[in-house]
Amino acid sequence: MATIIAGASPAMQEAAKTPTASPPRATAASTASPARYRPSPLVIFSACLVLIGAGGPLLLRVYFVHGGQRLWLSALLQISGWPLLLPPLCVSLFRGRRHGIANLLLPPRLVVAAAVLGGFYAVSCYVYAMGSQALPLSTSSLLLATQLAFTAVFAFLFVGLRFTPFSANAVLLLIIGPAVLGVGPGAGKPAGVTSKAYWTGFCEGIAAAALAGLVLPLVEVSMERYGRRTGPAARAPPPYSTVMQMQAVMGAAGTLVCLLGMAIKSDFGALRSEAAAFGLGETKYYLVLVWDAVSWQLLNLGIMGLITCASSLLAGIMIAVLLPLSQILAVLFLHEKFDGPKGIALVLSLWGFASYMYGEKVQQKKAEAQKSELLQQQVASKTEDIELAAP
Repeated sequence: MATIIAGASPAMQEAAKTPTASPPRATAASTASPARYRPSPLVIFSACLVLIGAGGPLLLRVYFVHGGQRLWLSALLQISGWPLLLPPLCVSLFRGRRHGIANLLLPPRLVVAAAVLGGFYAVSCYVYAMGSQALPLSTSSLLLATQLAFTAVFAFLFVGLRFTPFSANAVLLLIIGPAVLGVGPGAGKPAGVTSKAYWTGFCEGIAAAALAGLVLPLVEVSMERYGRRTGPAARAPPPYSTVMQMQAVMGAAGTLVCLLGMAIKSDFGALRSEAAAFGLGETKYYLVLVWDAVSWQLLNLGIMGLITCASSLLAGIMIAVLLPLSQILAVLFLHEKFDGPKGIALVLSLWGFASYMYGEKVQQKKAEAQKSELLQQQVASKTEDIELAAP
């Protein structure tokens, strides 16, 4: 098959490129009614986790709005929820023990790669926290949506993603959208924030999106290079224990980086005084921290599931889907102003997302037509061979 669907997993792509040898009768039945691609339950489950985790950016903004100032702590919140994965991971490994627990664990080289990527992701979380401190949630969410453009570029460089006119149009719109936020004097700038701090946060938001866009394809590359399986299992989606292990290793490595940063900045000794001065009260201070970590963990687990069971580009698409939801949450709960530049940026971003999804639908139809044509050729060839072999 000449065209590879960008949203398909590497195993699915390999299976699509290699025609299967099947009897003429079964092949003819497949040709008569070609099966349409449907995402696996794990992909749907991961996408739902991403949407549920939309409260993470909101609670992080609540932390900053009501007096929080610790950047490394806010970065830690985005990555430190991985211990929540240990109970279901242990249960999953115990249930699969008949296949050998050693066969279910990540290969050592993949563990090392995941740990390195976890460190990079911690740096990305820190840069995102720097931008979120000076930007309203709606603006920082729009900037984070540009990670789709960076993900597409890095996926083209490292994963071999093929651009179509629709995906190129989506990337262009998702680049122009955040740029519109700078239209007009003080557009989107919160009260009490200087123009210098605002534009610094703007650049930091773009940098965080670039780092996130780099990490996603590298995770996919690491899974392909160091986590490749052989035999019939190579064509099946990896078990969800693999997803949880990858997220746990990256989270543990990123947590160590954030704890080191907190130690250097002497954040541990300042937490009690910050909690006492928090605008919502000391009790709600700790509740915000806990629930923010839980929300970010759901979001991260969903992203990892999409990368492992589908592709890094699909993970980037789902992060972009959070954009409208983040806008609504910011207006409802933080009473942020939704002005003209933000509205234009939102429309352009949604237009880019719709363009990509329509392009994926067109690509799937082309892929199905090519596969159907290939199967028909196989049927014709086998029928001819049978006729020639007949006495």
